[in-house]
Amino acid sequence: MILATDLWVGALIHRAQAAGAFATVARKGDPRAGAVLVKTVPRPEGRPRLYAMAMRADGEEVWMQPAPDADEEGLDRYVERAARIDPDLWLVEIEDRQGRHFLTEPVDEGSGRGGAADSGSRP
Repeated sequence: MILATDLWVGALIHRAQAAGAFATVARKGDPRAGAVLVKTVPRPEGRPRLYAMAMRADGEEVWMQPAPDADEEGLDRYVERAARIDPDLWLVEIEDRQGRHFLTEPVDEGSGRGGAADSGSRP
């Protein structure tokens, strides 16, 4: 059984808030099957990051950074383009002093072109 997107997003937000971060749904997509982008914004200063689910050649799901060199405006433009292509897209924004993403699946913290995978925090 696959977890519905709205439940998954709710769990991510709960996990972030329980750890002292601020998290919100910035764009709500299809409640059952919408894709999710996660934007992290380290506060008070730091480089924002955007994470999207991808499939590796071996079939493993991994979160990667589709626009690793972009500033916050560049990330927002990426989200706008992605939402035009996929109107069911969700965007979760997390503000955290430490810049944590709270994803639990493997996260590719590399350049977006295939770096080392790292564990984060997602349900």
